[in-house]
Amino acid sequence: MATKKEEPKVKRKVSTKFAGVLALISITGFVEIILKSFFNVSLQQYSSFLWLFIMGFGFIIITKPKNLYKKTHEAINENTFTRLTTFVLGCMAIIVGILSLPQVNIEHPILYATMGVISIISIIFIIIQTWVIKE
Repeated sequence: MATKKEEPKVKRKVSTKFAGVLALISITGFVEIILKSFFNVSLQQYSSFLWLFIMGFGFIIITKPKNLYKKTHEAINENTFTRLTTFVLGCMAIIVGILSLPQVNIEHPILYATMGVISIISIIFIIIQTWVIKE
């Protein structure tokens, strides 16, 4: 019986929580398309809230707030600073998502600019997490 030599696999450093958040964002978009196409139900008013809330919640999960809080009592290093920045970005995404709800109905250029910045940073973060960072 011939045995195969296992080739060393290049492991990516994508957290399972991050992959779960990406899956939730994809499912949200898919459900929105299905509801609009088949049932003529539009979630367009709530779509920015859903996307921003899921992204923000995902960013907060990735930073591991409990560990981050413990680390901030020690010296701040590059890793802690990155996680702190991601945590602030996650909080901003949730706040902007709540402000974009139709019940709150805040329409201001600063809100739209913040949504754009969060989206661009999120795209960059996704690219880096999935294709650049390796173990």
